[in-house]
Amino acid sequence: MTMPLPPAAPPASDTPAPDLPILHRDGMMLIINKPCGLPVHAGPKGGETLADHLDALRFGLPRAPELAHRLDKDTSGCLVLGRHAKALALLGKLFAAGQVDKTYVALTRGAPADDAGRIDQPLAKRSPHRGWWMQAVPKGTAGAQEAVTDYRVLHRGEGLAVLALSPVTGRTHQLRAHLAHLGAPILGDAIYGGASRLPGGPKLHLHSRRIVVPLAKNGAPVAVSAPLPPHMCETLKALGLDPDAIGTAADTAF
Repeated sequence: MTMPLPPAAPPASDTPAPDLPILHRDGMMLIINKPCGLPVHAGPKGGETLADHLDALRFGLPRAPELAHRLDKDTSGCLVLGRHAKALALLGKLFAAGQVDKTYVALTRGAPADDAGRIDQPLAKRSPHRGWWMQAVPKGTAGAQEAVTDYRVLHRGEGLAVLALSPVTGRTHQLRAHLAHLGAPILGDAIYGGASRLPGGPKLHLHSRRIVVPLAKNGAPVAVSAPLPPHMCETLKALGLDPDAIGTAADTAF
């Protein structure tokens, strides 16, 4: 008797799965350390996205987790995923209400004049054809959205600074546009003035360092910090700074 052949395995992808460290996991959510350069959604040019790898993060649940918020393609760090519909609904309410605390670390070209402060500057689209490209505009501008960012300077150096950032609102490209407005664009930012548009320039030096999610009604919030990515560590070390110390300072900046 001829035994039936087993089903053929799916072809292996030419693109290896990215390293997606799990920073926190419970029955409601995952928090991963998203690498720089990996988009969370497909763009007009296609290519690999985080969505291609969510099924590998089910950990026994029948559904793959889904994004509770977003990070730009070139921003690394803490990213929250809801593991099922109930979790996503709750997380969506927490993010919409501004109850999730987020702290970012950025290296900037130049620095704000003050060591700490608040940027309260509305943002609007620069072009109707590029909805993700924002600019700071005067208050009262038609179509502008309120945008508020708190910042603290952790280090000032020759032409570069290290900042901790806490977005009070969550607008598209808010941190990048706000720092450019202050005259201190983020290093490696080819859109808002922190880098040349030519290929081969430095990567975006913006990292979602810490996130605090008050998920449990009667329990302590989940607080997670993501190690700084290699390219930012290299730049910090070149400035004579300890990346771990910078991360710790950012964790307690606000």
